[in-house]
Amino acid sequence: MTLLVTGATGFVMSVLGRHWLDADPSERVVVLDAAAPDAAAVRYFASVADRLDVVVADVTKPDTWRAALGGSDITHIVHGATVTPLSRGTEAKAKREPEAENPARIIDVNVMGTVAVLDWARTLPKLQRFIYVSSGAVYKHHGPDRPGEPLPEDGYVMPRRLYGISKLASELITERYGDLFGLSTASVRPSSVYGTMDRVTASRNFRHVPNRIAHMAVDGVQRVRVNTLTAVGDYIHVEDVARAIVSLLRAPALRYSAYNIAMGATATVGDLMGWAAEKRPGFHAEITAASEADILQDATQWDGMWGAYDISRITAETGWKPRPVREALHAYMDWIAAERRSGI
Repeated sequence: MTLLVTGATGFVMSVLGRHWLDADPSERVVVLDAAAPDAAAVRYFASVADRLDVVVADVTKPDTWRAALGGSDITHIVHGATVTPLSRGTEAKAKREPEAENPARIIDVNVMGTVAVLDWARTLPKLQRFIYVSSGAVYKHHGPDRPGEPLPEDGYVMPRRLYGISKLASELITERYGDLFGLSTASVRPSSVYGTMDRVTASRNFRHVPNRIAHMAVDGVQRVRVNTLTAVGDYIHVEDVARAIVSLLRAPALRYSAYNIAMGATATVGDLMGWAAEKRPGFHAEITAASEADILQDATQWDGMWGAYDISRITAETGWKPRPVREALHAYMDWIAAERRSGI
C-alpha cells in the first residue's frame, strides 16, 4: 500500500510518514509539500529514504503536482498541509497577531488546498481512505456543560480565528466529498501536539509548553521564569498522534466523521516542570511577572478548546490509547538529547 501525506516535510506529518514506513517494509510514502526536506527531515527519513518520494509543489496549484504524484498506486491519503498562524509563549509574542499578516493565504492553503486534494483524490482507482487533519482550534473557548468532563466531538464547535474557521470548513468539505463520491473520509482533531521533529518551519512557528520545557531542561537551563504553574493543556506526543491516525487509516470502517486525538486529560505547567526535573535535577520554575516570563500561559483557560478532549470515540473504535504524559515527555527529552549528542 502507498500512503500520500501532504505536509510531511514538517512536524506531525513527517512523524506519521515515518511511522507508516517503519510499520511495514513493503509499504511506501509519497509526500506533497511546499517545502523540500530540510536537514532535520533528511536525517529523520534517511533509513527509509528508498521508500519515500517527495514532490515539492504548492498544494493550491494542482497543475504543478497531479502528474508528478501519479496516483495509480495510492491507497490512503492523509491531508495535513496547512498554515498554522499561532503566536504565544512570551508577552511580546502574545501581542503579535500573525493572522493579520496574510489572511488570504491562510484561507487559500487551508481551505482551497483541501478542495484541490479532494478533487484529485476522488479520481484515484485504489483509494481506500482519506483522513483530513483538523485541529482542536475548531472548538469553543468554553465547555462542556458539565464542568470536569472532557470535550466531546459533537457540539461545542465555534472557531473564532481564521485558523480554526478554515479547519472547520475543510472538515465539512471533506465529509461532503465523501458523501458525493463514495469516499471513506474522516477528520481528526489533535489537541496540543509536541515531540519528535517539532521545530520552526515556514508554515508553523508555534511551540507548545512541553516543547519549550523539554528543550530548556535538556539544554541545561536551571531556572525557568513562568507567570503561573496552574495553567493547563491537553498535551499529546506526536508519535502517539501518528499511531492514532494510522489506526484510523487501517480500520475496516469508520463510524464517525470526526475524532479527537489527545491525551484525554490535562497537565499543568507545574506538572511538566516536575517531570522534566526528574531527568534534570535542579531544573525548576520561578514565578515572575508576565512581562518577564519565559513561558506565558493563561490560567483562566482551563476548559473548552483549552481543556481535556474526550478520546473515547477513537479508543472504542480502534483500541488506540496514548502514553502517559510523564512517559512521553521523558521520551521526548531523550530524543532531544540524542540530537544534541549528534552535533545537530
